[in-house]
Amino acid sequence: MAPRSTLNTDSAIRVAVTERERQVQLDHGEAFFEVAKDPKRPFVVSAGKKRVIAVGTKFSVRRIDSDIRIVVLRALSESNPPAPPLRRKEVDAAGSALPGNDTGSATTEFPLAAGSIARATEDDLLVQNATIPQAEESLSWRTGYLIFRETTLADAVAEFNRYNLRKLVIDDPSVASIRLSGKFRTADFEAFVRLLEGGFPIHAQHAQEQIILTSSTTM
Repeated sequence: MAPRSTLNTDSAIRVAVTERERQVQLDHGEAFFEVAKDPKRPFVVSAGKKRVIAVGTKFSVRRIDSDIRIVVLRALSESNPPAPPLRRKEVDAAGSALPGNDTGSATTEFPLAAGSIARATEDDLLVQNATIPQAEESLSWRTGYLIFRETTLADAVAEFNRYNLRKLVIDDPSVASIRLSGKFRTADFEAFVRLLEGGFPIHAQHAQEQIILTSSTTM
């Protein structure tokens, strides 16, 4: 079976197949890949200076500035950034380091098992050992939804803005750190705004090309 890819919004890839490798360059955005096993021709996704190598798996790669996020749903993938080597750290769902899980030594290759949600920064590889359903949730965009679990409003707004021409703008730092949970259609930002006004101290001012979010307690 030939590799299959699904692109998220505002994403672009370039593909090159040789006798030794199946190569994908992720220029920007996010892509989900389903890769058939072929040990003689590994599947390689490059994003900036970092590479993800797979033999047979289902996984996604997302570029976040100079960092990348990898979500593995099946089998085994490997994060293969170039020098300098990185340190692997186990983290919880909030991204906080777990005690006693720093590998201590740095390397350039990291195997990632199914359920792994990893972020490769300039210095570290932060790995959350999640369940398969949790990993699936982080890829809910494939079915047209966004799922938030104790997500800051700033991060939730950034996600919604990827899918809509009319942008949400936080114009009050006091509301940016509010945490929320829920499942929303990517294009239904109006339902999201109604939830904010109905459940949080937030006021939404509707303008022509944007919706400005401020605290309703300071009005």
